[in-house]
Amino acid sequence: MKSALTFLPERPAKPRKTGLTMVMDKGMSVREAEDFVSVGSECADFVKLGFGTSVITPALDRKIAVYKNAGLIPYFGGTLFEAYVVRNMFDSYRELVNRYGITMVEVSDGSYEFEHSRKLEYISRLAETVTVLSEVGSKKKDVVYSPLQWVDMMKSELEAGAFKVIAEARESGTVGIYNDDGSVNSNIIDAISHQVSLDNVLWEAPLKAQQVWFIKNFGANVNLGNIAPNEILSLETLRLGLRGDTFFQFLPKDIL
Repeated sequence: MKSALTFLPERPAKPRKTGLTMVMDKGMSVREAEDFVSVGSECADFVKLGFGTSVITPALDRKIAVYKNAGLIPYFGGTLFEAYVVRNMFDSYRELVNRYGITMVEVSDGSYEFEHSRKLEYISRLAETVTVLSEVGSKKKDVVYSPLQWVDMMKSELEAGAFKVIAEARESGTVGIYNDDGSVNSNIIDAISHQVSLDNVLWEAPLKAQQVWFIKNFGANVNLGNIAPNEILSLETLRLGLRGDTFFQFLPKDIL
């Protein structure tokens, strides 16, 4: 819906490659998915079917159809990919993707750690037929990567064929690129933002304070993920300066 308000930042039209929003579906019903797309389909781009929920979700095919019909791209969470890989069932994973007509997948190693060269091979093989999001960072607090390691992994995964790289934070927003209290790890984020194109990074930011930080530092069209379905419009108001936290962000100084 177009607004008559002036001085709103321009948002790219869908399908877009920047200003992306990834929503986390942690097990919504078909009806809940329908409710979500009725208000959020224009603001969201991707829907991650979180963790391994796809394996046990009733009427999964119907829910996937709801998202697709609303112009969203649904995909299985990286944990499901890892669950197949750790069982040496990669071919079965590809069959699952094909069975449900999934066109985007997430490759990660946040729970099951394996050689990075092997991860790059999975990215390359999957990128031959589907769009690949690769997630960088561990879900475990005791696994810590240096800023240089973050940068090197992101660069190599993009080179292997990933469409975007996801900066890990979990749904809690307290690991990976964040500290235990949810504040940003500036050393890691600074290193990534200076050496990897911001257009190629999707930052997981489940908490409002994190969303505000990225919008204030990287602009309205920063790529953000792990957004709760019921917060999709709230995030869009942050992107547009229609919420107190970013109210003055996009207004010219001469009208203040």
